Amino acid sequence: MTIKQLYTPCLSEAAYFIESEGEAVIIDPLRDIDTYLKMAEEAKVKIKYIFETHFHADFVSGHLDLSQATGAPIVFGPGAKTQFKVHNAIDGEKFQVGKITIEAVHTPGHTLESTCYLLRNEAGVPHAIFTGDTLFVGDVGRPDLCSGQLSSEELASMLYDSLQGKILPLANDILVYPAHGPGSSCGKSLGPETTSTIGKEKESNYALQPQTKEAFIAAITTGLEAPPKYFPINAQINQKGYDAVNEVVERGTKALSLEAFKNKIAEDHLVLDTRKSAAFTEGFIPGSVFIGLEGRFAEWAGSLLAFDQPMLLVTDPGKEQETVVRLSRVGFDKMEGYLKGGFATWAAAGEKIDMIIGVEADELLMDIPFDPNLKVVDVRREAEYAEGHLPRALNLPLNEMNDLAKIAQFEDDQNLYVHCAGGYRSVIASSLLKRQGVHNLRNVLGGWDSIKKQENVKIEKDKAQLN
Repeated sequence: MTIKQLYTPCLSEAAYFIESEGEAVIIDPLRDIDTYLKMAEEAKVKIKYIFETHFHADFVSGHLDLSQATGAPIVFGPGAKTQFKVHNAIDGEKFQVGKITIEAVHTPGHTLESTCYLLRNEAGVPHAIFTGDTLFVGDVGRPDLCSGQLSSEELASMLYDSLQGKILPLANDILVYPAHGPGSSCGKSLGPETTSTIGKEKESNYALQPQTKEAFIAAITTGLEAPPKYFPINAQINQKGYDAVNEVVERGTKALSLEAFKNKIAEDHLVLDTRKSAAFTEGFIPGSVFIGLEGRFAEWAGSLLAFDQPMLLVTDPGKEQETVVRLSRVGFDKMEGYLKGGFATWAAAGEKIDMIIGVEADELLMDIPFDPNLKVVDVRREAEYAEGHLPRALNLPLNEMNDLAKIAQFEDDQNLYVHCAGGYRSVIASSLLKRQGVHNLRNVLGGWDSIKKQENVKIEKDKAQLN
């Protein structure tokens, strides 16, 4: 028996490859399935089942393409209604894979169909449980993402029953393999590890401590930040189906001449630039949006970009396919090609370019006392802002910057100094501001990490957003 966790850091997502005696299963696959096919080929095993723990909201699963490629059935938990053929496991149903058995354990709460999969080894002893978004390391799945007609409190009540009746009775030495790790928005505060044991979670996970149902519901429903806006879209895609990823990649990796690229811009195609932030700020196509591959690229794309608008790409040479694949993971299908030769082609042709001016943190602090029109725009999350920020800084979280009304609040005579924690999100924010015609801005290099290290810097630690 072999268990391999396939972890994708930029999505904080874990898929699993399990094999025994020439047969394998995949749990919660990503949309790009080549890795799983290659693993099966190298191990000389046949993929027998594709298990889904629930309808994922934060990424598009590869279940359809993987089933098409292998003939393996797609297994969901009880009550999962799809627009394609699946096998709905009943609670307690067992699946034989080589010499091991995988048992469906229905655990509604994160979603109604949420199901864990308990693996019994060759001796029939429970060895590991694949918990999806029901149980994380240090946390549990939030109950407000795919509630349908139920309230968050009603789903939280179900989750309490699932944990008490299905998870807590398990032996302490059983391994826990969740669907997500730190940074995921599918829970409140996931721990730093991506695996655990039932015993460790009983000791340290706040949601598994002895408590009343009422206390549990209050604990997991309070303090939840708004989920990324693309989550409902991805959940629907996973339920209804999608284009084959190979077709999406073929369309998105079409090399376009400068003339063809400009013609598509004129047809209201969005230009997405995925180069490194330092390269983007030095020069970019006017009106383009920056989201660099080096950060949580797909998550920010899903949170900020429209899914129904055709998209053009500007990438570092050789990064075209990676860009398209990572966009497809969160449901983007309308990529229509990239500029051949990248930004260098645009600049060499003498086309108009834009840029973002960067300033050091010490320069910002020197300018504040002498510029009455200076406005600090802090694009970190509210919780980050509350932990420490500059006096009179405006907190405009990046995930809210596709709200044009919030961008429209800025006056023409204001000098905006934009910062985040380290510099990645502030460049995204600056590109969004410039796209909406706000050009009197500076990007603070190094962000808050640099600002807070300056001598004599004044720091406020509250949630006040003073104008």
